[in-house]
Amino acid sequence: MENLGAEGETNSNPDNVMELAISLTQHASPPDELEKGLSLGPPPRSPPVPGELKRSQPLFIQCGRKSKEEELRASSLPSIPNPFPELCNPPAHSPILASSSGGRGLLSYDASGPHVVKVYGEDGSCRSVEVAAGTTARRVSEMLVQRAHALNDESWGLVECHPHLALERGLEDHESVVEVQAAWPVGGDSRYVFRKNFAKYELFKCSPHSLFPEAMVSSCLDANKGMSHEELIQNFLNVGSCPEIQGFLQLREAGRKLWKRSYFFLRRSGLYFSTKGTSKDPRHLQYLADVNETNVYVVTQGRKLYGTPTDFGFCLKPNKLRGGHKGLWVFCSEDEQSRSCWVAAFRLFKYGVQLYKNYQQVQSRHSQLAWFGPTPLRSVSDNTLVAMDFSGCAGRVIKNPPEALSAALEEAQAWRKKTTHRYSLPTPCPGTTLSAALHRTQPWFHGRLSREDTQRLIWQQGLVDGVFLVRESQRNPKGYVLSLCHLQKVKHYLILPSEEDGRLFYSMDDGQTRFTDLLQLVEFHQLNRGILPCPLRHCATRVTL
Repeated sequence: MENLGAEGETNSNPDNVMELAISLTQHASPPDELEKGLSLGPPPRSPPVPGELKRSQPLFIQCGRKSKEEELRASSLPSIPNPFPELCNPPAHSPILASSSGGRGLLSYDASGPHVVKVYGEDGSCRSVEVAAGTTARRVSEMLVQRAHALNDESWGLVECHPHLALERGLEDHESVVEVQAAWPVGGDSRYVFRKNFAKYELFKCSPHSLFPEAMVSSCLDANKGMSHEELIQNFLNVGSCPEIQGFLQLREAGRKLWKRSYFFLRRSGLYFSTKGTSKDPRHLQYLADVNETNVYVVTQGRKLYGTPTDFGFCLKPNKLRGGHKGLWVFCSEDEQSRSCWVAAFRLFKYGVQLYKNYQQVQSRHSQLAWFGPTPLRSVSDNTLVAMDFSGCAGRVIKNPPEALSAALEEAQAWRKKTTHRYSLPTPCPGTTLSAALHRTQPWFHGRLSREDTQRLIWQQGLVDGVFLVRESQRNPKGYVLSLCHLQKVKHYLILPSEEDGRLFYSMDDGQTRFTDLLQLVEFHQLNRGILPCPLRHCATRVTL
C-alpha cells in the first residue's frame, strides 16, 4: 500500500497502479469468500483495528474523493441519530401505516405493548378497552359483561362487522382481538359489536332438529346414515375421518352480476364444485378455496349490495384480502337451514378440536358458578324437565305420557285460578300497580320495537329454538307481543289485557289461560310451552356499554 501519497491520495503513475493491482491479486480471497462478501450496497462499517487489514471484504469505492483529514474528522465525530428512522426504513411492527397490495393502509400493532380496542353496543353506545396483544375475545367479553353489570353466560361474544361489505361473523372465544383488528383497512367502518349469540355452541348440543340435514352430509365410507348427532360432530372433529358437506349453491361469477347454480363439496382440503352436475369424479371437481386460509361471514344485505337471489347469503373472505369487494366469494343458499349448515361446517373444519375445547371451558365455568346458587332467568333445557307427582309422601316421576299431559293441564289450571298479586299491591287502577310495570325492568322487554327490528334482533342473536322477547304492540295500544323463534323462523303472539272483578289479567288464548302480569306469563312458559311451539329458553337482550 506504499502507493498512497502523504495526503491520502492515489498516485497517478501507471506503474504504481499496475503494482497495486498485482498486490491486490496476490492477497485476494477464495471465490466462495468473495461471494459471501458481495452486497448491493455499502457494507456495514466496523471500528478500525490498528495493524489489521480485512482483505476478504470488498472495496467500497466512493463517488467523490476525500482527503485524509476529512476522513479522520468524520470518523472522530459522534454519529447523529436519525430523529425519524421509521420514515427511512420502517420495521416490521412499525406504528406507521403500511400499504397493502390493494393500495389501502393496514393497522399495525406492537406485540409487546397495550392496545386500545373500541367495542360498540347494539344500541349505538361505545366503550374503549385497553388490552394486551394476546387477549382473547372471551376475555374481552367477560370484561364488558362486568362493566355492563349483565348476566354472564356463554352466549355473550364479539362480532366482527364490516358494514361497507355487509359482512359479519362472530369471533371464536380463542381468537385474538388485536390480531383480527390489525387486518382491518385504515379509515374503514369495520368495528366490534358486543352482543349475544345463542347459536355459537348450538352445534354441540342435542336438539330435536339437527343442524346438519342428512341429505347434505356424506362420507367417503358412506357410514353416516343412522349416525347420532354426537357421533356426527365427533366425525367432524376427528382428523382421521373424511366427512363432507354437499349441496347446491349459487355463486356469483367473477366480474359479472350473473349467479350460477352449481353443486359444491366442502372437505378438509377445501371447497370444490362440480363442473358436471353432481358428479364427484376428480376429473369434474374444481378447487375453489382453502378452509384454513379463509373466514366465513354471513351476508346481511345481500340483495342490496350483491344482488343475491335469496336472503340467505354467506361469504368466504381470504385472510390476505384486506378491503374491497375483489376476491370475495359470495354464495347464496336456498334456505336458512342450508346456510347454517355450511357456516357450521366451515367452523368445524377450520378450528376443529379447539372449538370443542372452548365449549368445554364454558361448560366447566358454569358448573363452578352453580355452587353459588341458581342464576336468574337461566335457560331451561327440555331434557331437564320431567313431570312430577307430589300427591303422595314423596315425589315420583310421571313416565306415562297421558298422565304427564293431565298433570300439565292441572298445573295450568292452578296458575289460572291464581289471582293474588305476588307483591300484594291491589288497587283498582291497573296503571299504578307495581305488577303492571314490573315487566319494564326485565331484560326480555324491549318497549316499542317494530316487527322488522324484532326479527333482525333475534336473527342477529341466533335463530335457536326458544329465543324470545316481549314488546309493545303497534296495532293495539294496550296489548303486547311475544316474539319467539322456532325452526329458524320468528313467530309473533299477541298478548291482550282483560279485566275481571276490577283486576287486570293478560292472556294469549282469548282468556282461557290468564296471568296477573307479563312476568308471570313469561315464567310460566319458561317451564311449560302452553300454546307455544316450544318453551321460552333464551331472552334476547341488549345492554348499554
